[in-house]
Amino acid sequence: MEFKHRSVLLKECIEGLNIRPDGIYVDGTLGGGGHSYEICRRLASGRLIGIDRDGAAIEAASDRLSPFREKTTVIRSNYTEMKARLLELGIEKVQGILLDLGVSSYQLDTLERGFSYKYDAPLDMRMDQRQAMTAKELVNTYSEAELFHMIRNYGEDRFAKNIAKHIVAARRQKPIETTGELTEIIKRAIPMKVQASMGHPAKKTFQAIRIALNGELEGLENSLDEMIGLLDRGGRICIITFHSLEDRIVKNAFRRAENPCTCPKEFPVCVCGKKPLGTVITRRPIVPSAEEMAENKRSKSAKLRIFEHI
Repeated sequence: MEFKHRSVLLKECIEGLNIRPDGIYVDGTLGGGGHSYEICRRLASGRLIGIDRDGAAIEAASDRLSPFREKTTVIRSNYTEMKARLLELGIEKVQGILLDLGVSSYQLDTLERGFSYKYDAPLDMRMDQRQAMTAKELVNTYSEAELFHMIRNYGEDRFAKNIAKHIVAARRQKPIETTGELTEIIKRAIPMKVQASMGHPAKKTFQAIRIALNGELEGLENSLDEMIGLLDRGGRICIITFHSLEDRIVKNAFRRAENPCTCPKEFPVCVCGKKPLGTVITRRPIVPSAEEMAENKRSKSAKLRIFEHI
């Protein structure tokens, strides 16, 4: 299947990066290369480093960025390893970083990747297919308590306890092997009268499994400070999130970088010595226009936050 993904908040990201023609920019979630293509169009002597852990994305983006081959470097890796990958290239500081944390349309629509509850396919959900553990192994090996905490914390589903109970009961009969089987189990765990007034009953559980399997929140939280530290003076980091858990992590990290002081509020002056690293550009997140949401339904939950290093 061709790697297709419509870049969300494209214009807003390009404007937010405030691109310098001679700058070095990192797209940490390269995907199909849509954002990176527009960055490259604005570079003269500058350089783009594209990173993604999905092999299909690397192949598709490399092809799309081929007109800019002399100014691009494409690396299969996780953005959480950005600093190490840049140091291998002899790069200590960059002028901009972009992260689009959404699941690509390609990943959702390719059945064998097992990300979607809309199709019956093998339970996979790995963003990096070199990873050993799949969603099938997770669903069939996590304890009931682990499943409950995962669905409650990462899916924010009020029926998490009952869903976990139904999963464990079902796998006692036979292993849960496909997205369709899991979806039916989840449906049985949620009252029909509630299902009639909510979105797809499996959406939150699938989100929770994907986040846990791919270490999405831990990776983001553990690498944000390091990425901010990679920015040169005046450099910017733009991050697109698609659910409240990600957005909260980004918002809090940007606020800490802007105001890192840990002194008690009653202190008349700062004595901790921690200095601001920059400025939050977006006091409120940028969201897609009504036109973009109409053209691309998957953009509806997107939020863009921007931070500038000083």
